[in-house]
Amino acid sequence: MTGFPPDFPEAAVRPSPNFGERRKGRKPDAIILHYTGMTSGQAAEDWLCNPTSEVSSHYLAHEDGRVVQMVPEAARAWHAGRGSWKGEDDVNSFSIGVEIVNPGHQFGYRDFPSVQIDAVAALCLDICRRNAILPQRVLAHSDTAPGRKVDPGEKFPWKRLAEMGVGHYVDPERVTGGEVLAPGDRGSAVAGLQRRLAEYGYGIEKTGVFDAETETVVAAFQRHFRPSAVDGIADSSTCSTLEKLILALPK
Repeated sequence: MTGFPPDFPEAAVRPSPNFGERRKGRKPDAIILHYTGMTSGQAAEDWLCNPTSEVSSHYLAHEDGRVVQMVPEAARAWHAGRGSWKGEDDVNSFSIGVEIVNPGHQFGYRDFPSVQIDAVAALCLDICRRNAILPQRVLAHSDTAPGRKVDPGEKFPWKRLAEMGVGHYVDPERVTGGEVLAPGDRGSAVAGLQRRLAEYGYGIEKTGVFDAETETVVAAFQRHFRPSAVDGIADSSTCSTLEKLILALPK
């Protein structure tokens, strides 16, 4: 791909060859936030533009606040891989991918600098405005691929983004101890939890059994919405936070 005009005016352009057409004419109506999980921002940018990598993202936000666009928003970047949200499994076709430079859990996971988060918020606000993306469709990679992915992780400041007008967020209920539902449990309460997680968007079977898949999805939910304790156990804090989120969805 030769150069193209950036969709986000503040972005520099470095074209990646790794993209295709959105399938079935699908328009983007979600943003997926990632961390790069590499030793440096430059290494991540180079990899996303390397034809042998077979990965890409629409945008990359460096730690110093610089934003690079690699794929036009109209095209299908290869950022999300296998996953689903709200019953749709071709995440790349319905989403815009934003990679956020951070070494991740493998290379020394650290807090995201304020200037970087400011840049991510400005970028996401612009994307949402131009594409009419709803707040609840600004998602973590870990939301669409529980267990397989954990980014952008429990250190990502979703509350701060929400205060800047990006994403769907409620203050999580305080962790007070005591299990409500845990691996091995069965029955209508487990089925209700699975139903509510699926209602919000997570890919989960409603079996009535708190199996390994349910534990993984609960942990993914916690990582985004109740990050103070990511343990996969549906305690009262987790369940109450989920209910608050659903009640706060636009009608």
